[in-house]
Amino acid sequence: MLAKIIIKRHFRKGKTLEVLSLLSDLRSMAMKHPGYVSGETLMENNDPQSLIVISTWQNIESWNSWKENDERNKYEDMLAIYQEEPTTFDEYLLGTALI
Repeated sequence: MLAKIIIKRHFRKGKTLEVLSLLSDLRSMAMKHPGYVSGETLMENNDPQSLIVISTWQNIESWNSWKENDERNKYEDMLAIYQEEPTTFDEYLLGTALI
């Protein structure tokens, strides 16, 4: 089942170039990771320091593998230097499950 991951970050003002460069590198690496489907980065209209990345994975296991990847975590640490608050991850499965 497809997994949609919403990653929320809020960066300090004046760090846009550094942040966008790191996010671009991170996206390039993710695209090569097994199970990656797509991703997009959205900037909040009234707060350009607030970014959301929405990524789609073939399944939650693929996402978890990427989330635990050592190289990805190095980039996560570099991004944290520019953030005003910790990154949040919301994980969703496409569709609904009957309970």
